[in-house]
This record gives sequence, C-alpha cells and structure tokens, in this order.
Amino acid sequence: MPHWELGWPASAGAAICLAAFAVLTRRRRGWLRPAASELALVLGLFALWQLAGQLALTRVAGAAARGRWIWHAERVLHLPSELSVQHAVLPHPVLVQALNGYYLYAHLNAMMVFLVWLFVRHRDRYRAARNTVVLLTGAALLVQLMPVAPPRLLGELGFVDTALRYGQSVYGAMGAGIADQLSAMPSLHVGWAVLIAVVVVAVSPSRWRYLVLLHPVLTIVVVVATANHFWLDAIAAVGLLGVALLAQRLGAPLGDRWRCAQRDRQLLAQRARRDDEVQRRHQAEHDQRESHREAAGRHPAHPDAQHDTEQEDKPADSGIQLGTDLGHDVLLAATGPVRLDDRGRSAT
Repeated sequence: MPHWELGWPASAGAAICLAAFAVLTRRRRGWLRPAASELALVLGLFALWQLAGQLALTRVAGAAARGRWIWHAERVLHLPSELSVQHAVLPHPVLVQALNGYYLYAHLNAMMVFLVWLFVRHRDRYRAARNTVVLLTGAALLVQLMPVAPPRLLGELGFVDTALRYGQSVYGAMGAGIADQLSAMPSLHVGWAVLIAVVVVAVSPSRWRYLVLLHPVLTIVVVVATANHFWLDAIAAVGLLGVALLAQRLGAPLGDRWRCAQRDRQLLAQRARRDDEVQRRHQAEHDQRESHREAAGRHPAHPDAQHDTEQEDKPADSGIQLGTDLGHDVLLAATGPVRLDDRGRSAT
C-alpha cells in the first residue's frame, strides 16, 4: 500500500523555509507571519524527534533488553497483555490496515490541525498549549535518547509487525528509517493525542467537544494493536504530559511578568519615538520661520513701492480738503463778501 510521510530532512527544510518567511515579513501585520513561525516550530520539533533515532546514543545496544524488561514489568504490575489486543485484530486484515494507516497519518496531521484551529479560534489560549507541546516533546526526546525496542521487534514474545506484513511500514533496517524505531519509550503518539483532547475539552464551548476523547483512546488501541508500543510507553507519555502541564502552570506567572515587561519596554520605545517625531516637527517649523525671516531681511521692500503706497493713501485726505475749499468759494460767489461789525459779527 503506498504511503507518504515527512522525513526529518523534509521537516527541517520546511521549518527553515517557514522561519525565514516569518523573519522576512516581521514588519507586516496580519496572521500569516505568526502562523508561519508557529508551523515552523512544530515541524522543527517533529524533525528533532525523527532525527533522535539516528544519534549515536540511540543505537541498538541494550534496546531489546530494555523492551523485554518492560514486558516483564507489566506482568508484575498485572497490566493487560498487548498480545491479547493484537490477536483480537489480526484475523481482520482490513481493520489491521486501517489501524496501520491511523498510526502512520494521524500523529502529525492531528497536531497540525489542532494548532491551526487553536490559533485561529482561540488565540488567547494558543501560547500555553504551544508551550506545553514544546515541553512534552523536549522531555520525550531526552528520554528517547535511551533506546528501547518496541514490541514488534520482539518476535520471540509472539508480536507481529503488522505494518511490515501489509507493506505499510515507514521503517527501514534496524535503527534507521524515516522515524526512530528504538524511541518507543515514551509514546509521543499517545502524549500528543492526550494533549489535544485535554486542551480541546478545556477550551471549546461546543457540546460536541467530548468527541475528541476518541482520538487518544483510539491512538492507544492503535499503538498497542500494531505492536508499536507497550502500555507503559503510553503511561509514561501521559505522566510526562502531566509534568509539562504542571510546569506550564507554575511558569505562567513568570511568563506573564516577562511579557508585561516586554510590553512596557515597547510602550516606552513607542512613546520615545513619538516624542522624537514631535520634537523634529517643531524644529522643522522653527527652522522654516527663521528661514523666512532671513529671506525677508535680505530682500527689503523697494523705496518706489513705498512711495506709491504713500501716494495711494493721500488722495482721500486731499479730496476732502479740495471739496472744502470749493464749497467756500461757491459760498462767497453767492453771498458776496461778508462785512463784520466792531464785535466781529456779521453785519448783513
């Protein structure tokens, strides 16, 4: 059956491209840049998880012995046998192939869909969930540096590699392949599935949100039925998730204080930029006024222009005086000369 999954080189290359895009568009507003940076982070973590299997510390030495030890520890703890689950599905080839497909495709795709949904619909809760994914994945990678063989590589115990039987295996030879075969403890498939369910139930207001609980339940059944993990691998993953959630809760106040400090610094920087802009604007206006004054001092008004101005102002007064003199002459012509008596009164 044909299949496809991102290998660590493709995952790392896609993460680098998305991170470069986020850096180049950091001055632009909108959702595209932060979405690209968050997707780059997820793909980078996925690439690290895949690459862990090719480190020298995660080679074959001791992996099978640790796998057998887990098997015997489960018998001591009286946990159900993984063989009983696998034997229940082996007689149904279509069901087995469906379980193999779920193991192959649901792991990364479900996490990407979950993060996109949370980023778009519940942005205020995204940061905490993203940080929990990082903490859980980082802790799992540290534990997986100690190689542990999965049940499907312990054929002497009766397990069957169902993916190899039906041509759906993504693994190559022992210790190589698209993902690490010896990183069985803890099960990151189960850890991510439980994390998705916890966050969706806590965040979503929909009455259908509890359907997401089918995802971790189905994931646990799949990893056990396909002999990719022991029960204890799933239990260890859930325990690490609890530690990651606790660390996230305890670290939230520190993160809030750090973000408040960052916001205060940004506000102070914006205020300083505004003050500088106002000061530059005032200085420009002052320089413009000074330049106008200097220009006026270098080019005074021409004397002829001043004389013309004065002449334009005089005709009004001269006209009044001329009118007064003409009226006086007309009066004299009509009445003749006026004689005055000894007391200065008119004798007429």
